[in-house]
Amino acid sequence: MIIMINGAFGVGKTTVANELLQTVSNSMLYDPEIVGFMLREIITEDIKHENEKTDNFQDLELWKVLVVHVAKQLKTKYNKNLIVPMTIYNKEYLQYILEGFKEIDEKTYHFCLIAKEETIFERLRQRGEAEENWCFQQSRKCVEAYKDQYFEQFIETDDTSIDAIVQRIQNEVSLLNA
Repeated sequence: MIIMINGAFGVGKTTVANELLQTVSNSMLYDPEIVGFMLREIITEDIKHENEKTDNFQDLELWKVLVVHVAKQLKTKYNKNLIVPMTIYNKEYLQYILEGFKEIDEKTYHFCLIAKEETIFERLRQRGEAEENWCFQQSRKCVEAYKDQYFEQFIETDDTSIDAIVQRIQNEVSLLNA
């Protein structure tokens, strides 16, 4: 099984993913940001293709390819359920990764955590992020993008406890597996 936890920076993905890790048996955390950090170190500005010359490593063509490939290798080698927190608001990238994950494991589920922009910004400030930094900018893009029903299944996190969010995900996964 692969459980994707999507959402803006500051919405609670990492916290939810870590809680799921404790409650979903035989699971491991797989954070695609690590793939992005690696690529950002390897692919220098002078070798990037023109469309890759942005401030977002997700725009590197290899990022989405390697995200799926690494997931496949993890599933094959360790036979664990993957809990995958990620911030992805580009529909094309999400579609590629979702389809790739479903080829690896038909029991792939996508949940998009959402909250009001004010809530997200307050959470970012509480964790020490500076106003108007990259996380703030990306979160604005996410809030707008996640108005599109393509990103559902949505779970609002404004006034919802982490335990309630985790329970909802577990319930939804159980229903879909019934």
